Amino acid sequence: MSKLFTPYTLKSITMRNRIAVPPMCQYMAEDGVPNDWHLVHYAQMARGGVGLIVVEATGVSPEGRISPNCLGIWNDKQAAEHAKIAAAIKKAGCVPGIQIAHAGRKANANRPWEGDNHLEVSDPRYWEIIGPSPIAFGGGILPRVPREMTKEDIERVKADFVAAAKRALDAGYEWLELHFAHGYLAQSFFSVHANHRTDEYGGDADGRGRFLLETMEAVRAVWPDHLPFSMRFGVIEFDDRDEVTLQESIELIKKFKEGGLDFISVSLGFNIPDAKIPWGPAFMAPIADHIKKETGLPVTSAWGFGRADLASAAVESGQLDIVSVGRAHLANPHWTYATAMELGIDKPSWVLPAPYAHWLEQYKL
Repeated sequence: MSKLFTPYTLKSITMRNRIAVPPMCQYMAEDGVPNDWHLVHYAQMARGGVGLIVVEATGVSPEGRISPNCLGIWNDKQAAEHAKIAAAIKKAGCVPGIQIAHAGRKANANRPWEGDNHLEVSDPRYWEIIGPSPIAFGGGILPRVPREMTKEDIERVKADFVAAAKRALDAGYEWLELHFAHGYLAQSFFSVHANHRTDEYGGDADGRGRFLLETMEAVRAVWPDHLPFSMRFGVIEFDDRDEVTLQESIELIKKFKEGGLDFISVSLGFNIPDAKIPWGPAFMAPIADHIKKETGLPVTSAWGFGRADLASAAVESGQLDIVSVGRAHLANPHWTYATAMELGIDKPSWVLPAPYAHWLEQYKL
């Protein structure tokens, strides 16, 4: 049997296989509240046999959303609806996870299919954006300069992450992921492109990493030790200082590990619009493997693993402990089942609910 279809245990949680659905924003919420779209979306993929689902970037505060239509978990009404999603995922035999996030200077944007640009100040949905320094992401669609965060802002946002983690736990999520990637708030603190502060939260790698480390440690203090505590972290920018950035990232991850981090999802920085990203099948696998060897933490990565051979090879080789497959699950919510078939797994119907397995196994047309 392919190692991809063997169980994976982290802390007290066991995944039925080593395939995960990473966070993929749906931009379908109102006031941050999950609705039927989210419930059906996540339950459907969970029934397809995947081992772990990490629910999309969920704002720790209203200002922390990427768009007005992003999920939130800053109040009890939102948490109550999240509980339905977590329960549906778990009932389907899948581990329910959630990613909590603050979008920082990339917040206050229209949905991608509506422009992906900052909302106009005249838009009633507009809110102020914040960041480590008054530096816009740029690139034409995100030109608005964020307000530089004060020390009070920093403490408030850390407290928002803590409160969100508590609500996520109460809602029934069993795997917590901090979104410290993709140019959002935490990632931008670590970036030399976005953080020009001269206080203790800027300057060298230790200063730029301080907000991330303090936030992680604050959340670690309230998240149960028996449940997986993970982070999606952008370790590389694909700019002219990649070797330095990668080494700084490794040193910071070692501190995360010392502070209680269990697992790392290796991703990109996305702090500049003109990065030279070498898009291609499984292009992050060697970088994730390097992070794993240097830090000793188990890893996953996404970006181009949506083929059975690539997903299996990444796990078989030990580059990844679990493989994260996103867009392929949108195209086929039963991608896990289809992959089992392609890899010749005996009686792969075990990954499907009986009403599906009956028809798919009986009639192989």
